[in-house]
Amino acid sequence: MNQPELTAQALSILRNPSTFQWYFIPLLAFVIYIYFNEIQKKNWKGVAAGLSLYAVHWFYEILNALVQHFSGHALWAVPTGTSYLLLVGVGWELSMMFAVAGLIFSKILPEDPKAKILGVNNRVFFAVMNAAFFSVFEIFLATTPAFHWVYSWWGAIPVFVTVYVPFFLAANLAYDWKPRTQRLFVGGLFALDAAALVVFAGILGWI
Repeated sequence: MNQPELTAQALSILRNPSTFQWYFIPLLAFVIYIYFNEIQKKNWKGVAAGLSLYAVHWFYEILNALVQHFSGHALWAVPTGTSYLLLVGVGWELSMMFAVAGLIFSKILPEDPKAKILGVNNRVFFAVMNAAFFSVFEIFLATTPAFHWVYSWWGAIPVFVTVYVPFFLAANLAYDWKPRTQRLFVGGLFALDAAALVVFAGILGWI
């Protein structure tokens, strides 16, 4: 299937309730349970890491959808296989995974934020390693009908450098920030994401 057809297919299911599947609900419940469990344990650092990555994820998905609007094709698209397509490049299942990815991977961070691994600060080291893991896994996703890299020059290496490294750097660095800085970053970026969705999706209908 060529790029115009895949783009059209993704846009045809964009926020289309006909694709809904019941597992949408338990996925949301699992994410809520994970966060409530960490809140009960007062693991605020892990919660900040998780929400930081999720806020950055939404920022990137909005940018990708805007690329689609202005150029005709997004960098990545989800043409099928989701219970609800939120934006052209992200379905409900992917979004729920990213909702907890930063929290989950924060659990492997050493207690000492200044400790080095192979001469590299451990926060940066694990951001790069986690990003590499996700980029390699995305190679597999791109072989399925459910996920598509639209342009020939867009693949695992650009995704690794420009998407997943920033995702995990945000999560790992936020883990050690002071609570006020965590709240400002997470709250500010989610507010920006929400405003962009209201304007570009709600008012203008671009994404």
